[in-house]
Amino acid sequence: MIPIFGVDAFTDKPFSGAPAAVCLLDEERPDEWKQALAAEMNLSETAFVLWEGSGIFGLRWFTPETEVDLCGHATLATAHTLWEKGVISESATMIFRTRSGDLVATKTADGINLDFPRIDPAPVDAHAGLVEALGTGAKIRAVMRAGDDILVEVPAVDDVRSLRPDFNALKTMSSRGVIVTARSDDGESDFVSRFFAPAVGIDEDPVTGSAHCALGPYWAPRLRKTVFTALQLSKRGGVVGVEVKDERVILSGKAVIVWEGTVAG
Repeated sequence: MIPIFGVDAFTDKPFSGAPAAVCLLDEERPDEWKQALAAEMNLSETAFVLWEGSGIFGLRWFTPETEVDLCGHATLATAHTLWEKGVISESATMIFRTRSGDLVATKTADGINLDFPRIDPAPVDAHAGLVEALGTGAKIRAVMRAGDDILVEVPAVDDVRSLRPDFNALKTMSSRGVIVTARSDDGESDFVSRFFAPAVGIDEDPVTGSAHCALGPYWAPRLRKTVFTALQLSKRGGVVGVEVKDERVILSGKAVIVWEGTVAG
């Protein structure tokens, strides 16, 4: 039997933040098995981690429908699980070998830091039907290409919060997902966002670490700073710390294990 854990990431409270399943493999399993288990979990991502020795782990992420190249919250969930369950000492640094290169996780007094690749958004023309698909009457301030995603800035937090997307229409956009963001107005956070990815089986992701690899570089010149507190305004919500560096983005947050069990191999 293979250990599997349900973990809420980018939160310190159960039943909030972004849920992920973390599967601790004892040996490699077929991709078909991983995809079937991810569909069974029916969460935004299921992480599959395999120890390679000396603090190095192979890590892959699957949505209910497909494998993805980068996932922040499931990486945070994986690191938390490995430390919490004593797989690796709390003082050790973890290196995850992934389709997006090596990702480094370190434990801090305030949570976990993840060293992720930086994504610099570039302006593009608005996709036909984008405004209608997002269900917003707000003026769109900018449309950017951000790696595999589309990033859209709108004027106000309420414009982000009130979105009612047409998910079938969003599936037609040539992207993994659509990030919608606005400058924050609460005096405690710097910017807010929501993330929609029906093309990969996730209508709305509760908290999307990988999106902040682009959101940080997007907001850095606009807010004239490089360290941020970001809020994702999904129903569950979550807080992401973001630090923009030369070629990397440091994501930070907390996580909590909410269930554990085993699955047949």
